[in-house]
Amino acid sequence: MVKNAAADAQNNDATRAEQPIILIRGFGGLGVEDEKRIAYQGFNDGTVYPQKCGENYIYEGLILRFMKSRWTYHDATNIVGYYNSPIVRDSTSIPAELAKFDLDLFSGHKVVIDPGTALNLVRSTTNVYKTLWVFRYYDLDDREDFKRYGCALVRLITFIQKLAEEKHQTVPKVNIIAHSMGGLIVREAVQRSYEKGVAAKHINKIVTLGTPHQGISFQLLQDWIGIGAASELEQFNPDRQKDSKNPVGFKKLAKHFPPERMLTVVGTNYRTYGPTVASWLNRAFSVSGEFGPNYNRSDGLVKQAFAQLPGAPRTFVHKCHGGPDSLVTSREAFEIATRFFFGNIKVRLNLVKAKVKRGQDLFGKSEFFFGVSIKPRGVDFELFHQSAEAENCYGPFSSGDLTDTSQAGVAFNWADGDNGERLIWEGWLDTGAATSATEKPLDGDANGQDPTQPNDIVMRLDFFLGERDLFGIGFSDNVVFRKQYYVRAVFDDVRDLTTLRELVLHTGEDFTDPAQAKTMHRTSAATWEFDITGTGFDATLSLGFDVA
Repeated sequence: MVKNAAADAQNNDATRAEQPIILIRGFGGLGVEDEKRIAYQGFNDGTVYPQKCGENYIYEGLILRFMKSRWTYHDATNIVGYYNSPIVRDSTSIPAELAKFDLDLFSGHKVVIDPGTALNLVRSTTNVYKTLWVFRYYDLDDREDFKRYGCALVRLITFIQKLAEEKHQTVPKVNIIAHSMGGLIVREAVQRSYEKGVAAKHINKIVTLGTPHQGISFQLLQDWIGIGAASELEQFNPDRQKDSKNPVGFKKLAKHFPPERMLTVVGTNYRTYGPTVASWLNRAFSVSGEFGPNYNRSDGLVKQAFAQLPGAPRTFVHKCHGGPDSLVTSREAFEIATRFFFGNIKVRLNLVKAKVKRGQDLFGKSEFFFGVSIKPRGVDFELFHQSAEAENCYGPFSSGDLTDTSQAGVAFNWADGDNGERLIWEGWLDTGAATSATEKPLDGDANGQDPTQPNDIVMRLDFFLGERDLFGIGFSDNVVFRKQYYVRAVFDDVRDLTTLRELVLHTGEDFTDPAQAKTMHRTSAATWEFDITGTGFDATLSLGFDVA
């Protein structure tokens, strides 16, 4: 077990302040020699959005985007050395300026801190809070000891905190963005490398991108492996993740780290995943509630249900697991992760009641799916995506009031489970962040509106209700309801969120037209209810709008 006395003085509360960020890539395959040659493990790969324009056309990748955002980037990637055998150094081989660092950081392990680079960082004017680190666990040739990865990650975090202490800066926690198996490495560190309950004093928040927290539904790969990566592949085994004796099983996370500080980003576009055999296997090896091969419900490799954790918030992005246009290369991942780290407004959207007014084939077998996609103004990318194509809407429901969520076979239960609160989405907005093109708030007054008008933030809610006939007697692709609404929060001063004046629902983008405004009823200090109506569907929803 690894413990850092300097960081133990901190409490377990999360912070929205800037913290060092660690990036961790996923499984590198059976041979990782090519991966070792990639300088930033692919985090410098971005995506082109041909249907967009201007600032929304080219996304440069996480590394460059952090450099262009409000961060003052300091490349600290080369600080960690990975070797085939333990490196042994004595105190005489460590520069005197590093005497206050534990020798254990530099010696006695296969993963050690490079003294020369460490010395340069100590002498520099680097603000440790604005450093970005790529954890290159691929460089370890010994892949049969998964526990080593967790210990190595803790070693890096320990050094970052010690570096801040040496530079007379407040000892930080770290934020982590981890892709695929990288999220399992983080859990290895949280649930085993750190002593129980200690990880929350060192790690602020965690975002996982397509991590198979509950395993991968098919395990055929293990039958092909007799070398190297078997230990890593075992982490993908659903039976192992569910095993009550497994110290790093997904059900035990809450005993080691607050799940509300861990956001799971779930991919839904299996169609664009390169290894098509994985998509076929996900359809063949369905999980509970998926009605066999009727649905795929994966990012191409990881089932949507298996990429989530009990008690942890999650969001859907319509990208595949990996490749040139995927979770790890998408701007959506950057926008969602930074809002989770730094956002100052927490939003919760719940379904209160619903009534389906048409559909329900008389001779067929109807099932309904309900979903919403959410986008803030000023950023042309969704923070939450549900659609028929993504196969991730809530349902299938057989009742017209969408209440049969506890019956066997319901693919996606409400995010809060069966506690009576049907949570659709939980997310964050950030009125303090600046884009690369403007110093105005990212989710606030970013569209150049009249400065004499009150500051506001706006979210677009795109609702969808679809129907499917499993017997094929009626229509199998009915769109019962589809409508967009705009929620506008008006502040006397967007820099002071306690000055919230009103929350208004609009049916159009002309916020000056009273005919397009609908009443939202305040039910508590931070909760409002509103109605959506149409020819085939009526519903009442609640919106929680909390200042963080």
